[in-house]
Amino acid sequence: MTQQFAERAMNVAPTGARNAELSDLVRILEDQNRRKLDVIAPASALRFREGNVHVEGVESLITEDGVTEVDGIYRPTAVADEGVADKLRIPLAYLRRMRAENVPLLDENVNSWFRNGPERRFMLRAFRGENGPGMPPAEGVARALLSDSYKLMDNLDMLVAALDGVKQSGHPTQVTGCDLTDRRMYVRVESEAVAVQARALLRGYRSPFDGRSGDELPMISAGFVITNSEVGGGAYTITPRAVIQVCRNGLTEAKDVMRAVHLGGRQDEGVISWSGQTQRKTLELITSKTADAVRTFLSREYVEAKVRAMEDAAGKALAEPTNTIEHVTKSLSIGTEAKDMILSHFIRGGQMTAGGVMNAVTSTAQTLSDADQAAALEALALPALTAAAAHG
Repeated sequence: MTQQFAERAMNVAPTGARNAELSDLVRILEDQNRRKLDVIAPASALRFREGNVHVEGVESLITEDGVTEVDGIYRPTAVADEGVADKLRIPLAYLRRMRAENVPLLDENVNSWFRNGPERRFMLRAFRGENGPGMPPAEGVARALLSDSYKLMDNLDMLVAALDGVKQSGHPTQVTGCDLTDRRMYVRVESEAVAVQARALLRGYRSPFDGRSGDELPMISAGFVITNSEVGGGAYTITPRAVIQVCRNGLTEAKDVMRAVHLGGRQDEGVISWSGQTQRKTLELITSKTADAVRTFLSREYVEAKVRAMEDAAGKALAEPTNTIEHVTKSLSIGTEAKDMILSHFIRGGQMTAGGVMNAVTSTAQTLSDADQAAALEALALPALTAAAAHG
């Protein structure tokens, strides 16, 4: 697998991975945990200057491990800007335009709304910057501005609990790829021990990557994808995922998703440090729910039922494939660039049916460098199948 790791600056924790190995994902998450800073701050302690978040007047946390300084400068990610826009009710497009074209105006707008009305509190999720001994603190990263009742469910903790649940389920599985973005973590798990034939679904299909035939390898493996967001980008979820073996295309079944939301009680001001008991109860629940979900999603009966349901629509021949793909992508709000890629994959796949449209959507998703976009496109594969069959 190819691996791509992004480090935004010398003093900032790495935030990105695409198609990474599990061990590499764990290494990045461990480094991130070492640099995380989560604080409940009143609006009066937050200011924008030169487009950066300045935290001023928040009490430091003193523990046996040392002093955690909070006050400092934090450079917002795009996700953090979205949180600022949401919490202050500034249109996001306008905020982005100010950041691109007029940063002093951005500072003035944000600071005005921070000061407007009764005092409010927010949760700021950040990465601390690091410098050598005797040097001033480095600029950090503002990851998200959230509600002060947001419940922290961090990626590394959730991953360990989820994999424990997978182990407890008793199913033989393997992690086939991991993605990490500023917004979400994705861990794809597959069980080739639970594979079913899908001849009708893959009849006439060939991999757009190497030309292998779906008629010669008409197998679909059971799997699921574990997803979590630390920055308000969605609940912890386990979503069933089928993997077409001939091309490694994956498609997810969103309506059967298991989720655990990031909702909790309001927190006291200052640096957040969850108690061991609170964390333990949350993670035990995640482990238990994960084990139950895996037993369901990796049952042969579940996979066979899903394949049969897809085959009913997949065999519908398309009279005008180009028009059908135009209709499908428009109805699902898929952009022009992705639409052109889907059409190209459809032609290379050679399957002139509604199933061919579904397979073109999933193979296109594999090629996207943006993991969030790839996951979103995989989730549209089944709606694309339904839309293509209906349009004909």
